[in-house]
Formats: sequence, C-alpha cells, structure tokens
Amino acid sequence: MEVTAGATLAGGAEAAAPIPVIDTHIHLFDTSRPQGVPWPDKNDKALYHTALPERYRKLAVPFNVKGAIEVECSTWLEDNQWVLDVAAKDPIIVGTVGDLEPGTPEFRKHLDRFHKNPLFLGIRYGNLWDRDLGKSLEKPDFVAGLKLLAQAGLVLDTANPTEQLMRDALRVTDLVPDLRVILDHLPEMEPVSVWQELAKRKNVWVKISGIVRRVDGKVPLDIAFYKDRLDRIFNTFGEDHVLFGSDWPNSDQWATYPEVFKLARDYFGTKSPAAAEKYYWRNSIAAYRWVHRDPSQPKV
Repeated sequence: MEVTAGATLAGGAEAAAPIPVIDTHIHLFDTSRPQGVPWPDKNDKALYHTALPERYRKLAVPFNVKGAIEVECSTWLEDNQWVLDVAAKDPIIVGTVGDLEPGTPEFRKHLDRFHKNPLFLGIRYGNLWDRDLGKSLEKPDFVAGLKLLAQAGLVLDTANPTEQLMRDALRVTDLVPDLRVILDHLPEMEPVSVWQELAKRKNVWVKISGIVRRVDGKVPLDIAFYKDRLDRIFNTFGEDHVLFGSDWPNSDQWATYPEVFKLARDYFGTKSPAAAEKYYWRNSIAAYRWVHRDPSQPKV
C-alpha cells in the first residue's frame, strides 16, 4: 500500500523506493478526559472515539507515513499545551497548528509561551468557532497579531473554505505579505476566480485534503468523480504549492483512512514522481518548517 515512485506513479517505469509521506492535517483529542472535549460532540457515533498518536500510527504507517501535523480542534487555551504534551511522547507528530486569537490582549503572551516549543507551528483561523476572518481583518490589533505570527516564522491555516474566506485570505497576504498561509480542504469547494490571484502569492499553499464528500446519500470512492475539481486545484496552484492531508479522524464520517489515502494516491499516480514527492512531503517542509524528530523522516 506504500506510495512509490516508478511503476505505481509513472505508469510503467521501474519501481523505486517508496515515497515518504507527511500528513499535514490530523486532529488529536481524548474523549476520556474528565473535562471532555469541545469537539466532537459526544452524540457523534462516527467521531466520538479517542484519537491519539498510537491509534493514528496503526492506520497511517502502512502507507509509509513518516510524520503528521496536528491541527487544532479546540478553543480551550490549555489544549494547546495538551497537544504539545501528547506530541512530545511520539515522534510521528512533527508539529501542531494551535488555536489562539490574534488581536486579543493576551495574544502576544500566549504566542510567546507556546512558540517556545518548536513543535508549535502556527494557528488556525477561519470559518469555525463562530469566527469571521474578514471582520477580524478590519481590526488593527488583529492584523498586528498576524504580523507577530509572521515575525515568529509561524503559519496561518484557514478552515472550512468558501469563496469569501478565499477573498479574506487574499487580504491577509496583502496586509501581511511575509505570513505563510495554508488553505485547508480546498476540494470541498467549487473552484472560484480568486484562486488565480492567490496562486500568484509565493507564501500560499493549499491542502488537497477533504477530498471525499457525500452525494445523494452516497460517498463516491472512484477518483474519476473527483478528478475535475482536483485538476482545477493542481493546475491553478501548481506542484510546488500542494500538500497532502488526510483530515483524520474527521474523514471517518465519509471514508476509512485507507480509502482516503487511495483517492489521493490514485490521483497523484498520474503525476510525475517529482510532483508526487512534492505533494507528499517536500512542500510540507517549505510550508510548515516542521520538526524532524526521527531518522526516517525525509529531509530536503
């Protein structure tokens, strides 16, 4: 099941060494904690199961996944530390994208606190937790917070893509040109014209994650169903600015980890080995500057 350069990816060429994978989008939580978790809801039968590195390893390592980046799924301040503590125990976690609110009085203090840990790679802000990136950008203190993020060499992930969020992300790149911006789950939305302008920004990367979706009560698992939308993303942003992300375990609502991985593999099986390597791990280093914690993890 490993991704390989050569026969699997190049359509007839000799098989080569497996391509290592960095999964840039997973979530961690422990439903057994006394305080519970803000997400997922306890009534969600598909998702309300503890998601920790040990469980993730069993699913991902057979696909040659060498590392993963955790993305926040909690607004609780101390959950940033909880994730860092969990990550410290397992080198498969090469970084975390936390949850802090730029523009709040305590933002600088909290950023300084968590940034001391090299596994803290940035924050996520978008269409979740009742936040509105566009409205926040009207506040000078919020923009100042994003500038602090950029100065620290950290990233801004977005969430739940819409055309308006894409326009807001473009404004971020105008206001804070040095900030690296990651657009999550682009396959979830229809292509929009603003992508063309975002693609011109050197500090913008996109996740070809969140590929699967339910249509008329069913989840198509044939890559042909998704190909047109994936082509639009790949052709717009190019092979140097796309990232692999599984969205585990949120993806369990639609498909298993092997099924999610197979869709990505089937699509990038039509690309060159060099393009596949960029998607699976090389671009993640430029985008996130994640921490190498194990000799098996790839380096440029």
